[in-house]
Amino acid sequence: GPDGEGIWLNDKKNIGLGHRRLSIIDLSDTGKQPMHFANNRYTITFNGEIYNYLELKTELEKKEYRFVSSSDTEVILALFDLKREKLLEDLDGMFAFCIWDNHSNTLFCARDRFGEKPFFYHCNTDYFAFASEMKALFELGITNTINRKKVYDYLLYATLEDPYDKSTTFYESIKQLEPSHYMIVSADRTITKKQYWNLELNKTSDISEKEAIAKFRNLFTSSIERRLRSDVPVGSSLSGGLDSSSLVALLAGL
Repeated sequence: GPDGEGIWLNDKKNIGLGHRRLSIIDLSDTGKQPMHFANNRYTITFNGEIYNYLELKTELEKKEYRFVSSSDTEVILALFDLKREKLLEDLDGMFAFCIWDNHSNTLFCARDRFGEKPFFYHCNTDYFAFASEMKALFELGITNTINRKKVYDYLLYATLEDPYDKSTTFYESIKQLEPSHYMIVSADRTITKKQYWNLELNKTSDISEKEAIAKFRNLFTSSIERRLRSDVPVGSSLSGGLDSSSLVALLAGL
């Protein structure tokens, strides 16, 4: 984003995190990134928004966590300190982030459940690099050799993702962290990856139509209210379709 930038290097100058900021929550300097936590043990660069950060912050404060900012970024850091990878079970939001742990010398990377926020990376014998856009990786001199199978599948089936390997991109040398996945990158660039969530397609419910309507209304309302949390003006795009019309109609009554 256009609202700020930051670059952090560790003492050994072998780990670096960068960030370009779009200020939405906590417009002050306390919300700047890369952000540090727990006496600089953890350092994060985070793209996205955590919609339930206020609820999470309240629970963390009960566990004697103290915050210097009003940002959702700091809540992620505190929750990671408390739960490690289990924090992903609690996050309601769209996100891609990396947290460097200076004690374990590991980089924890995660992407939201449906992959709303992008996460591209390249790993070779010399370094591991990641970014929210592939063009940032090309600046490192990474080759842009076309993934011909990906192009073939796109032209034949109009698919953007390989259903058998969602880590592939249209370039041979660039991978993407799959939606609903996290990975841990060690100091020797060993990557451990795991899926933390999956849609339960076989789950059924025997509630009545009236109960279903009430539950949907409650979920829809609470979802919209959480997404209105912002320190800048919020707008909506009205296309005239059922979804955007419902959103704007509810917004008008809040």
